[in-house]
Amino acid sequence: MTAPIHLAVALDGAGWHPAAWREESARPTELLSPRYWIDQVRTAQDGLLDLVTLEDSLTLRHGTTPDRPRNDTVAGHLDATLIASRVAPATSSIGIIPTAVVTHTEPFHLSKAIATLDYVSTGRAGVRLRVSARDDEARLIGRREIADHPLDDLLAEAGDYAEVLRRLWDSWEDDAEIRDVATGRFVDRDKLHYIDFEGRFFSVRGPSITPRPPQGQPVIAALAHRDPVYHFAGAAADLTFITPRDADDTRDIVGRIGAARSAAGRDDEVGHVFVDLAVFLGATDAAAATRKERLDDRAEAEFTSDAEIFVGTAAGLADRISDLVGPHTGATGVRLRPGAIPDDLESITRELVPELQRRNQFRTEYAESTLRERLGLTRPANRYAQAGAR
Repeated sequence: MTAPIHLAVALDGAGWHPAAWREESARPTELLSPRYWIDQVRTAQDGLLDLVTLEDSLTLRHGTTPDRPRNDTVAGHLDATLIASRVAPATSSIGIIPTAVVTHTEPFHLSKAIATLDYVSTGRAGVRLRVSARDDEARLIGRREIADHPLDDLLAEAGDYAEVLRRLWDSWEDDAEIRDVATGRFVDRDKLHYIDFEGRFFSVRGPSITPRPPQGQPVIAALAHRDPVYHFAGAAADLTFITPRDADDTRDIVGRIGAARSAAGRDDEVGHVFVDLAVFLGATDAAAATRKERLDDRAEAEFTSDAEIFVGTAAGLADRISDLVGPHTGATGVRLRPGAIPDDLESITRELVPELQRRNQFRTEYAESTLRERLGLTRPANRYAQAGAR
């Protein structure tokens, strides 16, 4: 039997192509509505996908800036974490991972937001930590000068950020809530703990104001393109998305991330690496190419991406996934970026998934109840309960 793979999709507005909103099947008037996002995540869930990620940033989309505005692209977007919390109760099985820009947010606030998402999704939450090294994003916030912080410092800050998140999630023991009406005790105060984190970038006492999430610790993810970020992802993330050129490059990147995990003392933890692909699918290779050409013509520019761009059939995409994912490269899954929604998302769930199932490479039902279980990640023991801290 061929080794099974993990399959995710990255949702971004009307799709990753800047002209996707102009397709006949698109729903541009609904992009800021909860119904739109519920529908897309439900479509992904119908395909039994492991998880969806929701893109977010502090910039306008598709090259639009306040100084150089474009009027032909979808520029605005909603907050990914808030949308995730709205979508989660309307779904039942799929993992949901919003993106958060950690350079300009506080870990205490994000910890309770993602803990809340884990509660409303009954254990299907994660978060992708994103670093911002852009001066224009820093000016939107007005709190710091990014020019004073090299990338290595921003990544070190993100590493501390991830550690603070995990400690805050652990700051309540699992049985801290007693809820004993007879004695009038709702909480055992001895099972809430100060985290007393002191580092270069944060000084956080805690505890959280939100009880420990159902998963103990929601999944932490990162997108990594090059060496400094590979080190951060290996040391801090459970799941890393990468953008390799080919199978050899995939193998090399997985090795670099694995070395960083070892250096961080994480050899005993399961870690996943998913390959990112931007996809434009059709019934034939020619039909897929025609779709992409139409989108490029409307955008008056050829679509480019940090990830490999696949144009072709679902069977061809399954072949390409087999090239990049498996024991021969060390990558355990793929995250697909639909060029246009709903067309490419529906092709993934209705054509690619059955093709992978025919090859015994993908599940035929959801068997696990939490995202950590689906990814084979153990539920972490609470560090403060183990230490008997008070």
